[in-house]
Amino acid sequence: MIRLFANANYDFIKWRRWAFSLTGAIMLVGLGFLVTRGLNYSIEFTGGTLVQVELHRKVATADLRTALDNVGLRGADIQTFGSDTSYVIRARLTATSEATGDAGNEAVTAAVGKALDQSVGPGQYTILRHEAVGPKVGRELQGKAFMAILLSFVVTLIYLAFRFEWRFGLAAVVATAHDVVATIAFISVMHLEVSLIVVGAVLTVVGYSLNDTIIIFDRVRENLRKYRRQNLYEILNLSINETLPRSVLTHGTTIATTLALLILAGEVIRPFAWVMSFGIFTGTFSSIYIAAPVLLWIEKRWPGEDARGARAFGSRAPATPSVPAPPATPPSQPRTPQPAR
Repeated sequence: MIRLFANANYDFIKWRRWAFSLTGAIMLVGLGFLVTRGLNYSIEFTGGTLVQVELHRKVATADLRTALDNVGLRGADIQTFGSDTSYVIRARLTATSEATGDAGNEAVTAAVGKALDQSVGPGQYTILRHEAVGPKVGRELQGKAFMAILLSFVVTLIYLAFRFEWRFGLAAVVATAHDVVATIAFISVMHLEVSLIVVGAVLTVVGYSLNDTIIIFDRVRENLRKYRRQNLYEILNLSINETLPRSVLTHGTTIATTLALLILAGEVIRPFAWVMSFGIFTGTFSSIYIAAPVLLWIEKRWPGEDARGARAFGSRAPATPSVPAPPATPPSQPRTPQPAR
């Protein structure tokens, strides 16, 4: 069988400060985009009408936007969908259509048809689908999505505290929080539309990152009991190197699948593939350079009861004192032969 990095012996923890600086700089850029531009919520969260149309001839997007503005759908989102003649038009609910409910959504669809009549011509387009979501439903979905992510943290902390101890659980939750913030910042930078599919991708990233962290921590726990004379710095490096072959093969095959989706899949699934591809990378990074160093920092200040001396940061168990060798036995003197009687 192929076993990559079978004898790996890398000092990962040595580069933890550089890793903190790198991820901190990247996250600051992402959070800057998040604050200034925000997230591009889909109509599933904001309420509105989505209309997918297929044009029989190519039309400039600017002409299509002008026609939508003329019929009262100002600020509508227009995106190509797979080809130059296929578009997805998203129109937010106005105060009037919000009050009228389904009738307002039908009015938005009719207005899109009127705009297409003006820009393309009657009979020169086909409306493939239209979906409507009320703003109240959108707000409820936002709240439920937030609660799903929050509850995943709480359940994870309880599970890890029960399986390991609270120090391991806290380090894993910090690493997972890093992954969620980094992924949301990535979504803002890429200006991906936040739909229920993207929320599902974020929750998948949470589970993927936790799984990788738990595997490393499980090996750490075993090695703490096996090598009691080694400090936690050495135990963490040893555990990461021992699980590195598994991580490389698992992450490599998974990211190959998500990249295939990213390249070959359609527009609907592509945001999911973007989030998953980034999540696999940041989940692997955080398991090594966030979770392990945070556990090291926690154990420095609140060492555990088990193997307290071996787990203290930077402390090495004293070597077994050497027993002095006994003095050499002097060679025996030759006996004087006695005369025969």
